[in-house]
Amino acid sequence: MAGPLLQKPQRDRGRKEGRSPAGRWKRPWEEGPAPAGAGESSFLGEHLRICPQGYTCCTSHMEENLANRSRAELETALLDSGRALQATLTTQLQNFDDHFQHLLNESERALQDTFPGAFGELYTQSARAFRDLYSELRLYYRGANLHLEETLAEFWARLLERLFRQLHPQLLLPDDYLDCLGKQAEALRPFGEAPRELRLRATRAFVAARAFVQGLGVASDVVRKVAQVPLGPECSRAVMKLVYCAHCLGVPGARPCPDYCRNVLKGCLANQADLDAEWRNLLDSMVLITDKFWGPSGAESVIGSVHLWLAEAINALQDNRDTLTAKVIQGCGNPKVNPQSSGPEQKQRRGKLVLQERPPTGSLEKLVSEAKAQLRDAQDFWISLPGMLCSEKMAMSTASDDRCWNGMAKGRYLPEVMGDGLANQINNPEVEVDITKPDMTVRQQIMQLKVMTNRLRSAYNGNDVDFQDASDDSSGSGSGDSCPDDLCGRRVSKKSSSPRTTLTHALPGLSEREGQKTSASGCPRPCVSLMLLLSLVLSAARPTWR
Repeated sequence: MAGPLLQKPQRDRGRKEGRSPAGRWKRPWEEGPAPAGAGESSFLGEHLRICPQGYTCCTSHMEENLANRSRAELETALLDSGRALQATLTTQLQNFDDHFQHLLNESERALQDTFPGAFGELYTQSARAFRDLYSELRLYYRGANLHLEETLAEFWARLLERLFRQLHPQLLLPDDYLDCLGKQAEALRPFGEAPRELRLRATRAFVAARAFVQGLGVASDVVRKVAQVPLGPECSRAVMKLVYCAHCLGVPGARPCPDYCRNVLKGCLANQADLDAEWRNLLDSMVLITDKFWGPSGAESVIGSVHLWLAEAINALQDNRDTLTAKVIQGCGNPKVNPQSSGPEQKQRRGKLVLQERPPTGSLEKLVSEAKAQLRDAQDFWISLPGMLCSEKMAMSTASDDRCWNGMAKGRYLPEVMGDGLANQINNPEVEVDITKPDMTVRQQIMQLKVMTNRLRSAYNGNDVDFQDASDDSSGSGSGDSCPDDLCGRRVSKKSSSPRTTLTHALPGLSEREGQKTSASGCPRPCVSLMLLLSLVLSAARPTWR
């Protein structure tokens, strides 16, 4: 009589194991093992709580068991559908993440291969500053709550101090003298246009790359969490009636009518369908931001070429060395001679490094093309679930006619098909849905989709939303109880070591411990005003390198 709803095919066993001629799964209405407790005789079904109370071969115990089975099988089907989409999104995330990480690694490798020979001690004695820069670029890309423009500004400030000391080993340069140097740096432009060009291009490129990969991660996470939302009791009753009641009433050959199946699953998955609008917004924004991967400020060009701007900057510093020194002395005074100096100043220049940008390999273009196609295919995932499950898992009838199961008997199904979403289920004839009580898990995921879409749209314009509305976006950062990063987590001095900051949307592979920079939870509420004032005072003296 009744067989499993989602019985998996048995390979290489053929008809002896009860496999259908087409080699597909056996359905509940096909020949199969009878449910436990089934007998040959029929009796009045006054004891049934879900199925129509006509003549039946199902006991109350059988009905309960079949109801539990039908619920478990639908939940398994939902998980399977979610896993398939999750696998697609996760594969895309890994592919893009590998590509962007490879670009940055190749840039750092090129720097390590060429800078020592070209710049000698000017590079080797400052190698840690370059390593720290690449480390912070990786942290930013991987989701650390760093302010990228400040990170770059502080790198140039530290580098100028180091290189100016190396260029003038015969001079005593105390901290107050270097502070004076830093205050004049914006006007002096010791590194030429390289800092400004790197800031403008890197900000847009890294923001776009980070937001896109984060979007893939958020989409996958939403699918995973929503697929685990349990089915309600009214849905369980409706699915039991859809799938197994025909067997209890002695018409196992009747497949569910198409519209009947759709109404049942539209009622069961009403909350999930409400994801549709924000889900589409997210995927549209992800497709759109891939336009920022190309061109002179695109991720493909910029992330793999960071070392080119660094080389240009050191070349400019060496070219402007004498003029820079004269202007610094004019503005900051004549420094004292270092009595421990070995002798007259020696020229540190080793040569001018000229590097060519590597042409793109085309691999990113292929990744983007595949991602766009798959994201567009996934746009209607939530509202297409009922139809897909009815067609692929419920094996509904191909037509609504007198031979299909309509929930009460073998015959036509007359009610109209409901619309998608919770509000449209108020008159669902098959599932009693309380439209005033939306599922909270689904609502939370709708909010996550909105937050990520906002990040993507800001990133499209070259803006990092974490530092535009950090106080308003606590739901996205997961740190609603802490004070804003620009008060507690942001560095306040160019000479301070690089403290850890919290992750906003960490990518897979980066643990919270690895990306944690300073904990903002240690900032009490009363300190906000004082720290804001301190931050404004200190930032006024920080070079912006524009």
